Amino acid sequence: MKYVLLVIFSIGLFSCQEEKQMKTFSSVSVETIYEDSLSIRAIEIIGESLVFSANKGFIGSIDLAKDKVFTKTQQFNAIVPEFRAIAHNTKDVFVLSVANPALLYKTGDAGEFELVYKEEAETVFYDAMTFWNDQEGIAIGDSMEGCLSVIITRNGGQTWKKLPCSELPDGMEGEGAFAASNTNIKTVGDKTWVATTKARIFYSADKGKNWELIQTPIIHTEATQGIYSIDFYDEQIGFAIGGDYTKPEENLKNKALTIDGGKTWKLVADGLAPSYKSCVQFVPNSDGKGLIAIGFNGISYSKDMGSTWTELSKEAFYTLRFKNDSVAYAAGKNRIAKLSFQ
Repeated sequence: MKYVLLVIFSIGLFSCQEEKQMKTFSSVSVETIYEDSLSIRAIEIIGESLVFSANKGFIGSIDLAKDKVFTKTQQFNAIVPEFRAIAHNTKDVFVLSVANPALLYKTGDAGEFELVYKEEAETVFYDAMTFWNDQEGIAIGDSMEGCLSVIITRNGGQTWKKLPCSELPDGMEGEGAFAASNTNIKTVGDKTWVATTKARIFYSADKGKNWELIQTPIIHTEATQGIYSIDFYDEQIGFAIGGDYTKPEENLKNKALTIDGGKTWKLVADGLAPSYKSCVQFVPNSDGKGLIAIGFNGISYSKDMGSTWTELSKEAFYTLRFKNDSVAYAAGKNRIAKLSFQ
């Protein structure tokens, strides 16, 4: 009995120490590090650099250690692309424009960008892009000809191939994804989750070779409703958020949690704040408990997997990426900012 009590006490002490070590936030400071007349919806952090893409054909890089900014405007003939997706492997950065023609560029020699994929169609519209590894990447877009648009590279981004509808689940009429923050696609290892306007999850366990469908309870009765952003902490814990950007005060059926790898989803904080958000990200080193959700209506934080939330700021942003467990960078209308959470 003495040994059992000692073990129980040790476990309890360890649990308390673990709980104390987990960071929780009560405030955030916002420091603007870049300003321009742009709509910035796609950012990535690569070591000590932040890369971003925007409308007006704008592509940029910020050296976070030296506060130096490098920018470039990319045109295709007389067309000025609107970039809403950005991704990278260890060799190149990739940017993808939304509408006809869809243009996918990668970094090339002497600072010039190289066009590696072009798609021309009246209804073409791409939303998000990411890489599984150095060789394999994926971008997704709205439905065309009966299925979601999915393009994949298997050679480091040199060439991209669009999957035929025969290799994808059937799409629904009007189904697509929201090009709001480059976060409606998430990969962990070989697994991939894509969130749509119909609040469905396209799931692949093998880097896009096979797909299955999962319906979530997120609201999706109107064209402006559905999942706007998805993130996974690991292969099991994931979170989806959305709502209706035309009715940003509504908070019914706009937040859902999975703890079984996306097989099932449960509404959380239903009817409670936060309402519509365009981006959600797990806080690093939080055991899947910490979440930050942002939108043009402010910054909200949860320390308990989305069960309860605290509004930290009314500052407006579209997208967010963490650098570590207390510093993130966010972008939105006309600016990029450093967010320091305390």
